[in-house]
Amino acid sequence: MRGSLLVDHIGELVTNDGRDGDPLGVRRDAALLIEDGEVAWTGPARHAPAADRRIDAGGAAVLPGFVDSHAHLVFAGDRAAEFAARMAGEPYTGGGIRTTVGATRAASDDDLRATVGRLHAEMLRQGTTTVEIKSGYGLTVADEARSLRIAAEFTEDTTFLGAHVVPAEYADRPDDYVGMVCGPMLAAAAPYARWIDVFCERGAFDADHARAILACGQAAGLGVRLHANQLGPGPGVRLGVELGAASVDHCTHLTDADVDALAGSETVATLLPGAEFSTRSPYPDARRLLDAGVTVALATDCNPGSSYTSSMPFCVALAVREMRMTPAEAVWAATAGGAAALRRTDVGRLTTGARADLIVLDAPSHLHLAYRPGVPLIRQVLHNGVPR
Repeated sequence: MRGSLLVDHIGELVTNDGRDGDPLGVRRDAALLIEDGEVAWTGPARHAPAADRRIDAGGAAVLPGFVDSHAHLVFAGDRAAEFAARMAGEPYTGGGIRTTVGATRAASDDDLRATVGRLHAEMLRQGTTTVEIKSGYGLTVADEARSLRIAAEFTEDTTFLGAHVVPAEYADRPDDYVGMVCGPMLAAAAPYARWIDVFCERGAFDADHARAILACGQAAGLGVRLHANQLGPGPGVRLGVELGAASVDHCTHLTDADVDALAGSETVATLLPGAEFSTRSPYPDARRLLDAGVTVALATDCNPGSSYTSSMPFCVALAVREMRMTPAEAVWAATAGGAAALRRTDVGRLTTGARADLIVLDAPSHLHLAYRPGVPLIRQVLHNGVPR
């Protein structure tokens, strides 16, 4: 039974409505009414309307569900030994991707679906109600198409990442691989994808190859995303801005020209602190981006190699501790920022007409997400207005 649902006795409601100079749009002693899976009303608890059912938040904080705009969930295998080697001092180069490619190709559809389902459920328990899922560990026509077909069972934000790395069988023929990505692989993948992405980085794809692949994706009706400037300075960020990308992701090594390009665009800089944590790399300077007026999102980069975390609360805490974001900025980036990176207006906020995706914290304030790192603070999750 759907009916109406009132979430009442909210100590702190984060709406992200941006009113009164507060980007989080915090309302205190609040209530929220849900009808037909959408937010129908918010306001003071004392003015709460009648409803068919009621959830008593008990004075806790209520936030929009997290929007994780960068995740690689379709894979097989384990790279724990690679993580241990990095912790012992080996640098991260991205080379381990091919290990996961081999395991993913050998896995059955059911095995891949089970992995996506397990990680998707982990994310939901930790407050993530919207997630983008990439392909990129198949790197054949058939394996990329099936990866996206499986991902589409869990999210509408699926991303074709056939240009993750050049697979071993094309190591001496990268131009031929790019031709396949732009041709039969894109044709097979596009029906299951909303976005196209390229790993524009040394050891992966240069600017010319990235431009060609992204242009083909745009011609096929896909939106643009881009892995950029993770391992060092490079052309990726400015290429993404030039092509009108919704998001450029990582942004670890930026020049002044990169920051200026982002600040003058609608492209979101999506920061992935789990990757820096797991690779012992320098963290992006979020403060520099924010002070320049760049829109910033946070995401997990959940993948088996460089960031095997599904926890947006963990990324919020890292962003505050290591990237000089305030708690409010980090929460906004993990909710409304992620929605902006996906060009979604129906999620990442709790205002009238938004999808009723929300989390109830076992805490009185959003501050506790960074203040109490590692503590399971997500008491309850509602997705489309339904408790999960």
